[in-house]
Amino acid sequence: MTGADVRSEAENSGPGGYAAARLRLLTEGARSGPARRAALAELTDRWLAQLFTAAAGGLRRVALVAVGGYGRGELSPRSDLDLLLLHHGGDPEGIADLADRLWYPVWDLGIALDHAVRTPAEARRAAVEDLKVQLGLLDARHLVGDLGLTTALRTAVLADWRNQAPRRLPELRELCAERAERQGELRYLLEPDLKEARGGLRDATALRAVAASWLADAPREGLADARRRLLDVRDVLHLTTGRATDRLALQDQDQVAAELGLPDADALLRQVYEAARVLSYAGDVTWREVGRVLRARAVRPRLRALLGGGKPVAERTPLAEGVVEQDGEVGLARTARPERDPVLPLRAAAAAAQAGLPLSPHAVRHLAATARPLPTPWPAEAREQLVTLLGSGRPTVEVWEALEAEGLITRLLPDWERVRCRPQRNAVHRWTVDRHLIETAVRASALTRRVGRPDLLLVAALLHDIGKGRPGDHCAAGEIIAADVAGRIGFDPADTRVLATLVRHHLLLVQTATRRDLDDPATVRAVAEAVGTQSILELLHALTEADALATGPAAWSSWRGSLVTDLVGRVRAVLAGDVPDEPEPAATTAEQERLAIEAFRTGGPALALRAQTEPPTEPSIEQSAGEPRGEPSGQPEALGVELLIAVPDQPGVLPSVAGVLATHRLTVRTAELRPLDLPDGFAGGSVLLLDWRVAAEYGALPQAARLRADLVRALDGSLDIASRLAERDAAYPRRHGVAAPPPRVTVAPAASRHATVIEVRAQDAPGLLFRIGRALEDAKVRVRSAHVSTLGANAADAFYVTGPAGDPLPDEEAASVARRLEEVLRT
Repeated sequence: MTGADVRSEAENSGPGGYAAARLRLLTEGARSGPARRAALAELTDRWLAQLFTAAAGGLRRVALVAVGGYGRGELSPRSDLDLLLLHHGGDPEGIADLADRLWYPVWDLGIALDHAVRTPAEARRAAVEDLKVQLGLLDARHLVGDLGLTTALRTAVLADWRNQAPRRLPELRELCAERAERQGELRYLLEPDLKEARGGLRDATALRAVAASWLADAPREGLADARRRLLDVRDVLHLTTGRATDRLALQDQDQVAAELGLPDADALLRQVYEAARVLSYAGDVTWREVGRVLRARAVRPRLRALLGGGKPVAERTPLAEGVVEQDGEVGLARTARPERDPVLPLRAAAAAAQAGLPLSPHAVRHLAATARPLPTPWPAEAREQLVTLLGSGRPTVEVWEALEAEGLITRLLPDWERVRCRPQRNAVHRWTVDRHLIETAVRASALTRRVGRPDLLLVAALLHDIGKGRPGDHCAAGEIIAADVAGRIGFDPADTRVLATLVRHHLLLVQTATRRDLDDPATVRAVAEAVGTQSILELLHALTEADALATGPAAWSSWRGSLVTDLVGRVRAVLAGDVPDEPEPAATTAEQERLAIEAFRTGGPALALRAQTEPPTEPSIEQSAGEPRGEPSGQPEALGVELLIAVPDQPGVLPSVAGVLATHRLTVRTAELRPLDLPDGFAGGSVLLLDWRVAAEYGALPQAARLRADLVRALDGSLDIASRLAERDAAYPRRHGVAAPPPRVTVAPAASRHATVIEVRAQDAPGLLFRIGRALEDAKVRVRSAHVSTLGANAADAFYVTGPAGDPLPDEEAASVARRLEEVLRT
């Protein structure tokens, strides 16, 4: 039907004519959409106006007002009619008669009606007492009668809402939170309630109310389209079921999808989930802004008094290169240049997750619009920042969603598009595929102390179901995709093979443990052959647990866990063999030999700095102590700085060097410590060589000469590193997100014939290596060599230590040293 047809039918017919016109519009008209909803509202407006005119007689100063969804002109086929009969307060009998003449024809047609009869003063009082009434009146629309009465009420209601917003908005937020708790997240439910679930139509109405308060506003991008899509689905749902339902039940999804021209129910759910995700993210951002504004209003008078009337300025605290914290959000530094710094989006995301803070939506939008694409393969810093983000625990979810909202995730990982908002039609699963992958990474972050390569565990958690949505076995498909992704993000071939194996076999342990006879040697041998090594088995065990915990409560239990642990123990026994001895040091370079000779001759430290960059790069920036420091041109693409230090062998070298680097805000990415044999002619002395890769937390690198001077003072005891670190932490306290897993210190059994190997797995933090080194010095053990790696935010270090005579520690002493070191790191 055309708009002219609608008007003609409504003007020339009574209730029967309206019913026929309504039926024709819903069955013969265009597809569900804004035009049909508007046409249905217009048809209903004219019919109600006709009823009102016929029934009002001589009544004056009375008006019929549409409120709520009808007030917005959004009538779905089975929507209630939300009506307010507004009057000035006189002639109660006439008003009651008019109300009967309006309401009964609506009821006679079987249309649900939500109605009220009030004076303007009564309507305002009801709004104060009932937030739902207030929200409905914000969408009040005049239908017929005294326009001045309706206009005056609308003006008064809006003024009341804006005046009372500081009190009413927290109430509205609590109402939304309670509803979300009852109804769940629309974007993850297999049978979602399109209206009441979080991210549904009720939340869209709440965002309109916040905007009407003038206190804050929602992000506009995609919001109207998301709301329209949910309304379109609801329209078809009403018509296919013949009921006023908002729950998209499983048995109705195929028919609704067909009516909307979608290929299947999964496509329908993905469309619904996409819309809900937009609304949920807009809600998160909006309510955060409301909280910020209300806090600022509460604090501002006191600050103005303290500042003598001046306007307070939010402090900007550096978190990483180009990244700052301001007013409870993580944003970009004024000097940040996304167009020249392709790692900046991941660096900002990792910093936000580690700090437990949200990313500023303005910063994310700016990054999406201007950030330079990452090269292939990714530089090492980008990979490390991704691992840091994935290992940050619960805050990872909010930060990841902020990146997804602006399309940054699929830009970084194009294969993510296949799993994005993909439903899982399995009652065991509580999340969509993409959300399950992030949840698995969150769960895996709590297990990083159990593995030697936490970076591989976290990336495997992110990719383990990446094959879903492809034809065939998702494990086999995922293996191919994971290998491709791993290569693109910069893992070497060996690590790429490990990741592919983890994805291919991520169901192997739990399926074997629960479905096979573990007493059959063939079962255990088959698993051992598939896994291949003890390190992969260790990773697969942690991935299995993280995957099950992220699936839902029905997927993991103490019984399943015990079966998997039993299987892992049996497979480990099959894979057990000779453990490789202490890693062989690389051949000594001319640069290392030069520094060692200089340290031997001077009796003090000698060092050199060399920037490392991705090929092809600008020429290397080399710097030795005493030389002027070079500056890279433009935005640096350095992976970090290689720092070579040669020091005459003496107590306290490791904590001294680590402490000096920490005081200069240098983050240690990798480190090696080993004794160096001097060439012939330099007998009678021993020199330690330390080969580090470090990066500045933010800002410029320190001068080599200054590092050497501080190192000399640290070695002779005139520089109190512990006090300096404590003073810095007090002056610039670090914000921490959720609590990291506790550190774990173990003695690796039979790892070396020449030394005792102490392994440390802990959350990386400024001064961590200094604390470890000092604790080992206090234990009166000698560090023969050290192998330090920072994988994302996780430190995975191995220290080869001996007693004073150069022998491995007795078992009891080794265990005691490990216990004391763990106690130090836990404090």
